[in-house]
Amino acid sequence: MTTAEGRVCVTGASGQAGRAVVRDLVEQGYDVALTDLVASREDLEAGMLRADLTDYGQALEALQGATAVVHLANIPAPGLSTPAVTFNANTTMNFNVFHAAARLRLRRVVWASSETTVGVPFGVASTEESSLEADGPTPRYVPVDEDHYPVTTTAYALSKVASETIAGQVATWSGIPFVALRFSNIMGSGDYEQFPSVWSDPQLRKWNLWGYVDDRDVAAACRLALEAPADAVAGSPSFIVAAADTVMNRSSTDLLEEVFPDAPLTREVGEFDSLLSSDRARQVLGYEACHSWRDHLPT
Repeated sequence: MTTAEGRVCVTGASGQAGRAVVRDLVEQGYDVALTDLVASREDLEAGMLRADLTDYGQALEALQGATAVVHLANIPAPGLSTPAVTFNANTTMNFNVFHAAARLRLRRVVWASSETTVGVPFGVASTEESSLEADGPTPRYVPVDEDHYPVTTTAYALSKVASETIAGQVATWSGIPFVALRFSNIMGSGDYEQFPSVWSDPQLRKWNLWGYVDDRDVAAACRLALEAPADAVAGSPSFIVAAADTVMNRSSTDLLEEVFPDAPLTREVGEFDSLLSSDRARQVLGYEACHSWRDHLPT
């Protein structure tokens, strides 16, 4: 897809990922339409549409005039609302946007799935975290990739798995590529100062194998998914999108040996390599994680 092919609607445009995506698309010359339920007066004056995407009519209106959508609007994590509210709101929003995109014959749908669909949180007991419906498992293998799907322990993760299923069906009947990006824990550069607080205890961040992704790399992944050749993303592919490294200042193999000694390594990993594999996103989309906390903090 090129910038000449029309307007891109970004939902959830006022969130952390949304603002990064909008900034990147505008810098790359895209015509961008913004929508979010949470919109400040300043946002509205700048042209953002306030829309509740759990209402199909509003979703349809939000996508009018667009040729593609980057759909980021959802309750973004477990524990922010009750499980039923999280599941119902997310699946409803996603269905509405997906169906509206098919009805309006958009060229492409890029949307935010989640690392939680492949088993996150790992190694956390349901008695330790109220948002869990089941104990978090030990990873079957590492690095964890797309084939570790689906493993859900929260209603949030289940909402994303259900939505990936919906996307697959709508993609089949519409012929529109639906690209799901399973983002790791999204961080901005200002968030990195908190990382040293977990370095002394690997248990504190074991839940997603010490993973994260910079919001600028999130934005790049969304743009690459918009621009990928249609045959490369035909149907409804899903991609893990993570940083190249972990949040820790200890080697990745040391972390595994201490916390998940029974999880087999399927390939050699570098000293600080991420244990969430973005290899498929690299191969298909050309994604490369370009940003690291190590560029901001001394190790």
